[in-house]
Amino acid sequence: MGDNPVSALVDSATIERMVRERVDAVLDERLEAKLAALKESRTPSMTLIATKGTLDWAYPPFILASTAAALGWNVAIFFTFYGLELLKKDLSPLHVSPLGNPAMPMKMPFGPDWFKSIQWNIPNIVQASIPGFEAFATSMMKMTIHNKGVAEVAELRDACVEAGVKLIGCQMTVDLFGYSRDQFIPEVSDYVGAASFLPMARDADVSLFI
Repeated sequence: MGDNPVSALVDSATIERMVRERVDAVLDERLEAKLAALKESRTPSMTLIATKGTLDWAYPPFILASTAAALGWNVAIFFTFYGLELLKKDLSPLHVSPLGNPAMPMKMPFGPDWFKSIQWNIPNIVQASIPGFEAFATSMMKMTIHNKGVAEVAELRDACVEAGVKLIGCQMTVDLFGYSRDQFIPEVSDYVGAASFLPMARDADVSLFI
């Protein structure tokens, strides 16, 4: 008996389909491996927008930025409005504003443990009526920072500079408040507007507003 041409055609079509499926599978595997390799080799990036210039609010952007930079990320901080205070050469005027932070825990950094564990929930009306209360709260915060061995703001900022974090000032805010660039540290990499910073934030893997 001779070969059945229909059977041969079916076998040929089956083989062709199997070969095509195998090729597609190999290509998919290679593509996934290539994409994974590209993702692995790509350096993550993070942008932060710092808008507050008090002692307590100075810590989040610098801690996050220095940590990300230590992990090898590309990091940029955009300082706008009151956040520009964190770029000034003299950081000593930074203070705590408990009146603007009603949820802020007020604890004493001295005395026996039972005394230090008390959280003093002082009403805003009392805070506002006591002369020098803000200065008192600032001194207590600085004492707490020192007692706990936490780095000062200037040290964290220096760590960011050493790690290559880009410190960017908002030019519009500089003009608005009448600042001079001489008031800020020379390590500020640039002064730009929102239109220049937003594309950086758009392309970053992580973007935070503080």
